[in-house]
Amino acid sequence: MNTYFRFWPVFLRNLLVWRKLAIPSLVANIAEPLMWLVAFGYGLGALVGDVTLGTDKVPYILFLASGSICMSAMNAATFEALYSAFSRMHVQKTWDGILNAPMRLDDVLLAEMLWAAFKSLFTITAILGVMFALGITQSWKLLAAWPILLFVGITFSCIALIFNALAKGYDFFTYYFTLFLTPMMFLSGVFFPRDQLPGIVRDISAWLPLTQAIALVRPLFLDQWPTDAALHLGVLAVYTVIAWKIALHLTKKRFRT
Repeated sequence: MNTYFRFWPVFLRNLLVWRKLAIPSLVANIAEPLMWLVAFGYGLGALVGDVTLGTDKVPYILFLASGSICMSAMNAATFEALYSAFSRMHVQKTWDGILNAPMRLDDVLLAEMLWAAFKSLFTITAILGVMFALGITQSWKLLAAWPILLFVGITFSCIALIFNALAKGYDFFTYYFTLFLTPMMFLSGVFFPRDQLPGIVRDISAWLPLTQAIALVRPLFLDQWPTDAALHLGVLAVYTVIAWKIALHLTKKRFRT
């Protein structure tokens, strides 16, 4: 097989295993974001009314939907690159078996990263389908959201694989969720405009990866094209490249010891 595609058998292996539990897996992944959307979008949205974005007034449920879809891509990719990848690497020793074949650790890690990203894409596709069915948004520009959200999944998969390489057990992931993901969910404009944040917090949050994702996807929900798209994509690309190199280095170090 071409050396550039040696990751493919590992990716395909994960896909074939997932197919056996595809429906329960999708239900589990979309249930929580949809509950957030219904409870806050319709419940809190009735109290909040419209949200001001620049010169536009946007229904709160549309504002929330455009942020929560990015959050869902982040969470789905993160869970797969943490819990599932850790199970295959450390608990089930699947990686050890794969590495007995003519396969490099780089290929296995690349397959895990891409699989986590594509699995998040399956999840957000189901969620977008529900949003369309509920009439939350009907913009054809959302077709452009798929490659963006796939890129978002890749970014967060790379970041999560750093912690996968460092973890000694599942409990270690609590630090990542508590100290990084949860604060970012509240600072990146998922639930309320970042304009409400104090100045220094707003300036810091502007460079978070989830903020970049929302800046790219939210305008599409509003039937607009994102502004400064190259900047936001560039920031995500920097996060992705740096996180991937760190994850690869730490994973190789772990397998050497």
